[in-house]
Amino acid sequence: MTAWRLPLRIAWRDALRSRGRSVLVLVMIALPVLGVTTADVLIQTATIDAGEDLDRTLGSAQAIVTVRDGIDEVQQAPNPDSGYASDGDGDGDDGQELTPEQLAAALDGRPLAEIRHGWAMLGTDRGATDVETTEVDLGDPLADGLFELADGRLPRTADEVVVNQALADKGYAVGDALRLDESEAPGPVVVGIAESTTVRTEPTAVGPIGSLGVEPYDGRTWLVGGGPMTWDDVLGLNELGVTAYSRAVILDPPPDDAIAPEVQGFEGSGDDAFVAVVALIVVMALLEVVLLAGPSFAVGARRQARTLALVAACGGTPTQARRVVLASAVVLGGIASAAGVVLGIGLAAALLPLVQSLNSTWLGPFDVSWLHLAGVACFGLASALLAAVVPAHLASRQDVVAVLAGRRGDRKPSLRSPLLGVALLAGGIVGAVLGARPGGELLIAASAIPAILGMVLLVPVVLGLLGRLAGRLPLSLRFAVRDAARHRTRTVPAVAAVAATVAGVVALGISTSSDAAESEATYTPSLPAGMGVVSTLGGQDTEAVRAALVQEVPAAARTEILGVPDELDDQWLYTSVTADGGEDGLLSGSSSVLGASVLVGEELPPGLRGVDRGERVAAGRMLAAGGVVAFTDRGVQLDEVHVRVSRSDNNTGEEIGRPVEATLPALVVEVDASTYGPVAVLSPEAAEGLGLEVATVGFALAGTDITDDQEEAVNEVLAATAAGQELYVERGYRAADETLIVQLVLAGLGALLMLGGTLTATFLALSDARPDLATLSAVGASPRTRRGVAAAYALVVGFVGAVLGAAVGFVPGLAVARPLTTMQGDSCVVEGSGSCTPTNVDVGPFVDVPWLLVLGIVVALPLLTAAVVGLTARSRLPLVARLS
Repeated sequence: MTAWRLPLRIAWRDALRSRGRSVLVLVMIALPVLGVTTADVLIQTATIDAGEDLDRTLGSAQAIVTVRDGIDEVQQAPNPDSGYASDGDGDGDDGQELTPEQLAAALDGRPLAEIRHGWAMLGTDRGATDVETTEVDLGDPLADGLFELADGRLPRTADEVVVNQALADKGYAVGDALRLDESEAPGPVVVGIAESTTVRTEPTAVGPIGSLGVEPYDGRTWLVGGGPMTWDDVLGLNELGVTAYSRAVILDPPPDDAIAPEVQGFEGSGDDAFVAVVALIVVMALLEVVLLAGPSFAVGARRQARTLALVAACGGTPTQARRVVLASAVVLGGIASAAGVVLGIGLAAALLPLVQSLNSTWLGPFDVSWLHLAGVACFGLASALLAAVVPAHLASRQDVVAVLAGRRGDRKPSLRSPLLGVALLAGGIVGAVLGARPGGELLIAASAIPAILGMVLLVPVVLGLLGRLAGRLPLSLRFAVRDAARHRTRTVPAVAAVAATVAGVVALGISTSSDAAESEATYTPSLPAGMGVVSTLGGQDTEAVRAALVQEVPAAARTEILGVPDELDDQWLYTSVTADGGEDGLLSGSSSVLGASVLVGEELPPGLRGVDRGERVAAGRMLAAGGVVAFTDRGVQLDEVHVRVSRSDNNTGEEIGRPVEATLPALVVEVDASTYGPVAVLSPEAAEGLGLEVATVGFALAGTDITDDQEEAVNEVLAATAAGQELYVERGYRAADETLIVQLVLAGLGALLMLGGTLTATFLALSDARPDLATLSAVGASPRTRRGVAAAYALVVGFVGAVLGAAVGFVPGLAVARPLTTMQGDSCVVEGSGSCTPTNVDVGPFVDVPWLLVLGIVVALPLLTAAVVGLTARSRLPLVARLS
């Protein structure tokens, strides 16, 4: 510390003397530290650790055990929710699952409290809603911590329940009886409002066993009290076919060799790819901060040039000169990091209510990980030191005589840096090209770092070339270009910071736009544009659906669609239409978007895609003659088809009765392979001959524009009157909100970083160039000239950085678009109808460049920055004397 005492004192005094520059450095370093601190605190708060999760899951119990009927023995992971395996399905103990008494005996008399989880449909003021239900004795000490009473009292009998605020907001208050959808009798009475310690927004009802009709689904479950349940205790229960979730085992897991091989690995492992991506983001953020803060330390070193020259003249070594500059980074970086951490904690506390409002579960307690924040503070200090390394190195090599004489003491740049830059840039391009294949996204992301570093090392060459070509430019622009080329120590980091920002924005912009282009190109509409369809599930709730449509969409033309229900009375009906009764159907894929896969009528129903007017007329004649209209995407031309109808049990899958088969006259209509509609339309005579039950399977709406509000209103009414039914309106491809949000965030973040970096670098450069600008004024330059020079310098930094960044950003952007938007033929393509069928055709790649975003960042932002600088720059400076 003796060697650092004097440099630190000089740095502290210099920071106080140059308050404007010091504030800029503090802001540049503190902002990323603040952002990372805020994110870390919010993530730690939102992340539920093992202890917090145990309290929410177990309450005050030591374990939860589940007895599954017919399981003799199980092997489980320490957390059975992660996985368990059974040796075989036997009859258990004499063909019965363990009774509560037998379980209590196996647990050495520990206290037990049964708990059940399920779902129910409850009537509400507007219709109906799904409710998460729990049956448990909330008065039992073992249940303490599962729910927190907010109003009223806890239920005592099976005809009393408590509900959470989410369900109360739907019309239930203390004293009301629940309206269970499947029961005519009055439901249990609400006696209080209690919040789950886990679920926040999902409507929830809780009552004693039997109050809500919850049937055990996967065995019976009990909360277990007493002392800690060890791993040996868990293994003993496993031998009886019981799985256990133990507090003691979760907090202190057993060694791997104590876990059955069948369930080892069920606990999961870290995602190496995710860790690698996070590391890449941290490196890029560090590089960005270094590049933004670099010009400030370069100007600071320039201001200290005379002090450093005097130190050298008095016998100071280059190491001591470097320490003076690095001490500024220690002082400013330390203050900025500390301030960023403190402000980040405060910002996280302020944002916590907003984050909670966006989360469907309750967050954990406000959690500040001081070890993490110490690392974040070190990150800020390290970025400041790295930003000062190059200015410190250059300051130690300055010409002492030239500086003391009032001249610049910069040495000529070395040729090694540009050569290294070319090598790094080439390596980044090669890595991006090699990664342009399925699964190569991580390689592309990694190759972006050497590409950007190589571009940074090539910036001095570009500036030098521009300086040589600036002879024919106007005075202000010529001065700015040559000044930027001459003082590379402050210009290069600024240009590189802008370039790195633009490169990231362009690369991410191309990847997100290409992903959206793939979604749009592979989208297959289910209906003609603007048409709506409601399925009635084979005649169920037909009148309720019709009334809802008349009430909410009165202007629409309603067409009743007849068909053969695919599912009715626990039976599944399968109809195949083939050329000769073989295995291959005429249509490779179908859907029930119109209500059923086989429709019935005297003419084709509306909503069929890929059928022209002439084919409709011909189809009408065939149906009037008692035939069949079949659809094919296999290029088959037939005059008759073979129809086979079979039925199977919906629960067991076993075939019911003998299939019905017939060869019928047919008109085969060729449709596109991506058109997923019904397999056929039968005439009423053909359906009767096959013994098929015909019912109203849906309603088609056309003739008016169905608004989003009308669609939502219909679905709300149907939720209460026709359970499970929804109105589907074909609106074509709609870009996901996330895509637009990402584009806006990219544009906003890129603009902010670019404006901040350019403005900071420009004003630092103007401060450093005050003697030159004063000389211009002395020889007759007008005040407007200084403003022009300021605006021109901002334009040079912003435009050169944007062009270089866009050029580099195109490489990973175009490379990542290929694996991101390429789909092999054996993969699934999600269609507009929701089906997912292998196409056996390679899809993609789709490359879409967001030119508006690119032009805005490369052209519009530099011009805007130049205008801002030109309007705010000082036009007059005091004259100074210069020695030569």
